[in-house]
Amino acid sequence: MSGRRARTGHDWAVLTEAGTALLDRLPELVDQHVRELHAHSPLYAQVLSQDQHWQEIEQAMRIGIEAISAPKSQPRRDLEYAEWTGRRRAQQGFPLELLVHSYRQAGYLIWDALLEGAAGAEGAEGSRGGDPEKLAVLMRAATTVFAAVDAETATASEAYRATEAELRHRTDERLQALLDALLEGKESPPGLAARAAAGLDLPEQGRYAVVVLRLERRDGREPFHRRIQGAGMRFIWRMRTDCEVGVVSLGEETTLAALSELLAGRCPGPGGISPVVDGLAGLGAARRLADLALRTCAPDATGIVRLDERMPTALVVSQPELAGRLVADVFGAVLELDPADRVVLLETLDAWLACEGSAGRTAGRLYCHRNTVFNRLRRLEQLTSRSLSRPRDLIEMTLALDAFRLSGA
Repeated sequence: MSGRRARTGHDWAVLTEAGTALLDRLPELVDQHVRELHAHSPLYAQVLSQDQHWQEIEQAMRIGIEAISAPKSQPRRDLEYAEWTGRRRAQQGFPLELLVHSYRQAGYLIWDALLEGAAGAEGAEGSRGGDPEKLAVLMRAATTVFAAVDAETATASEAYRATEAELRHRTDERLQALLDALLEGKESPPGLAARAAAGLDLPEQGRYAVVVLRLERRDGREPFHRRIQGAGMRFIWRMRTDCEVGVVSLGEETTLAALSELLAGRCPGPGGISPVVDGLAGLGAARRLADLALRTCAPDATGIVRLDERMPTALVVSQPELAGRLVADVFGAVLELDPADRVVLLETLDAWLACEGSAGRTAGRLYCHRNTVFNRLRRLEQLTSRSLSRPRDLIEMTLALDAFRLSGA
């Protein structure tokens, strides 16, 4: 064993003899050890099966006693068993500090028993007999005994922590898989939402929204979601190759407006927010609606948008083939113009809509005369064969402009 001093054959013989004598007392020592552990903490009896625990302690102490007197060349069966015990206790959910206490307490018990065996029983007048030479050998072996206990404790602890990390990782993966299944919204086995609620510590029924943030971190900054938390809201984020998806538990009072304000203050966007859904089972639909809200943002857009504020545009982007036909039908003649001329007309229409039909405000925004605005809009009406004063025509031109803008042309 590591750290052993070189010993004579006589020393090894004494240790072997002492160990053999100790093995004869092993059931008694195991009983005493179990009593002391139960007195130290009730968890030993509550978590571990009594019979199985007794057998495991007996095996560990037997291997440990044999290891103390084993030649240096022998394999470390005590460390192999300590590793097994550490992994098993982690799987049982047994506290690590109690595992460490068990090993150290067993070490003290074995050492005291070794000394008692070498010292002999008390005489009639209270004096102790025993063999001083054996006691001297045992005292020289003290460092070996406690080094063995320390090595076993360290091995068990390391195995425990490694297993605990594996179990935590598996649990995280299972929870992420549950959350992913909910966000996908595909047909799922019964009880999926309930299992996800229990694992994620979220209410199965409650007010939820989904946020989708477009991933555009080319400067090495941290993900947006690490900077996003808010009072009254709980966020659970999932990373995707091209976006960050957040499930938001809104509670009873938080509004989508408050969520939008929080996101706008933490990340540049673009991003989309779904309407509120009731319960975890609605996350699949919410994810699709949040994606749709994000698609209403132009390729170069910033900011966070809510689907409930972008419904007409969402209708356009949800039907790309029809959107293309709408652009061709409404702006066909406009698209045949010189690119610079086309841009001027469409930007004027965009500004006029943003200014709620005010030619004066549109002129101020475009740095031109209001008559210039009127002339451009009149020309646009002629090219499209539509009138901005007719509601149906205005709707068509507005939707066609959104479709054209979102196409990235």
